[in-house]
Amino acid sequence: MGLSVFALNTGSSSVKFALFAKSANKLKSICRGKIEAMLSTPRLFIDGKQIEANFLRPIQSEDEHGGLIANLLDWLEKSRNIKVIAAGHRIVHGGRHFSKPVLINNSIIDALNDFVPLAPNHQPENLKGVTAIMAARPSLPQVACFDTAFHRTQPRLAQITALPRALTDDGILLYGFHGLSYEYIASVLPEIIGDKADERVIVAHLGHGASLCAMRERRSINTTMGFTVMDGLVMGKRPGTLDAGILLHLLQDKDMSLSEISALLNDKSGLLGISGISSDMRELGESDSPHAKEAIDFFVYRAVRELAALIADLEGLDTIVFTAGIGENAPNIRARIVKGLEWMGARLDEKNNNANATRIHALNSTIDVYVVPTDEEKIIAESTFRLA
Repeated sequence: MGLSVFALNTGSSSVKFALFAKSANKLKSICRGKIEAMLSTPRLFIDGKQIEANFLRPIQSEDEHGGLIANLLDWLEKSRNIKVIAAGHRIVHGGRHFSKPVLINNSIIDALNDFVPLAPNHQPENLKGVTAIMAARPSLPQVACFDTAFHRTQPRLAQITALPRALTDDGILLYGFHGLSYEYIASVLPEIIGDKADERVIVAHLGHGASLCAMRERRSINTTMGFTVMDGLVMGKRPGTLDAGILLHLLQDKDMSLSEISALLNDKSGLLGISGISSDMRELGESDSPHAKEAIDFFVYRAVRELAALIADLEGLDTIVFTAGIGENAPNIRARIVKGLEWMGARLDEKNNNANATRIHALNSTIDVYVVPTDEEKIIAESTFRLA
């Protein structure tokens, strides 16, 4: 029977997971999967294939995550003939003080609950995975891995706002997110680009949620997400950077409630809001609607503008790395973003780009451009093996 760690990313109606074993100090992926539609018709997928499992039953509310996750863990151990020795969790928010993964105990859970107001749509769901396993297997070590931690290396000026100092001291800072993805890319860059890994790099994590991160010596210098995951780039359903006066206008002059504004910013804006069709870049690309075209145009426009700002932070640029769903699988979006940097001498190899190859820059490009699939679960597993 093999020994494994269980990497979890728990959401409100779905859970993503992976199992990893360790051999000769190297991690080996046993399987990856997800359960979708937990509140209605749960479907289990393992390595991309739908699997029938006798423990799959609709849960009546989000409070019943625990039983389903515990049953999943039991089922995986039996079906894979492995023993889980620890669990690692993606936790969206670690605040100012959690700059690296930690072993979870009750005091850590209390501290992480304090960050719920900073990430109300993510933090409570992430913590449900923790409490589910704690209830089912109280002696199993668990590790929290934070999406904000990678960005704690940023200089202070990249983290503060121009609000009164008392609010900054109270924790209103630009935390940044997608840190587990950026940490993974940073860890594999030397294998892909050699010594250039420590030079001026911008990683574009482009998916349903999207952000950019400027790195030097593979450390975060600045990033486009800020106090919340709504800042920065246009996303599937989030608007990205928005004039705060618009929100005051909606509150005061349009009589919108806080809950209506929250729904607007989290669920009705971004690509979906502009197009009125979909939050999915693939569907928009296949649509003949001028609104779909405008949504894509705006996504690219904002990505190029934010790239330029980060180039200023880095005082130049040596390498761009595209990752995540859109970054890894949308050649046309990559091409349009790189075209926006032609003034710097950036050029793509069209054939390689269309093939989603790893190296996609042309030989005469002054900026190297790569496509690197991200692996947040592996980062979680490595931290869990190290700490548990």
